[in-house]
Amino acid sequence: MAHEAGDAHDAHAAHDADVSHVSYVVHPIGYVASPLVSRDMAPKQGDEGAPEAWLEFTEDVRPGLRDLRPGTEVLVLTWLDRASRDVLAVRPRDDPERPLTGVFSTRSPDRPNPVGLHRVSIVSIDGTRVRVRDLEALDGTPIVDVKPVLDPVGDR
Repeated sequence: MAHEAGDAHDAHAAHDADVSHVSYVVHPIGYVASPLVSRDMAPKQGDEGAPEAWLEFTEDVRPGLRDLRPGTEVLVLTWLDRASRDVLAVRPRDDPERPLTGVFSTRSPDRPNPVGLHRVSIVSIDGTRVRVRDLEALDGTPIVDVKPVLDPVGDR
């Protein structure tokens, strides 16, 4: 059973059923263009030496990009398409000295639903291309959403 976004009634009904058979469709709104082409090349976190990269959006989402500005920070949600989806416990940062930890307490890309969450700074914008820093996602990674980084409650 697949649900389109906004089909909340059926999603809640599925909560009472066997949720292992429920699925949702997420459509990429763009892709990452980065010199990082393998996990071996990527830092564990973007602020640990990731090169600048481009977020290349599809033309149909251009209107959604209109208020983005260089110098601001955004959260980029990606689908980590090369992740292992059957992993439930890892040693954080692949450190054998660290205890085995459930993936929901880590930032491991390997997890049942490999959604990547990346806090990046916008460097420049060229049409539907947004240059960012601090992005550790691999070249070709699908982008599923972009959200603003919120300031303290009084500034929202």
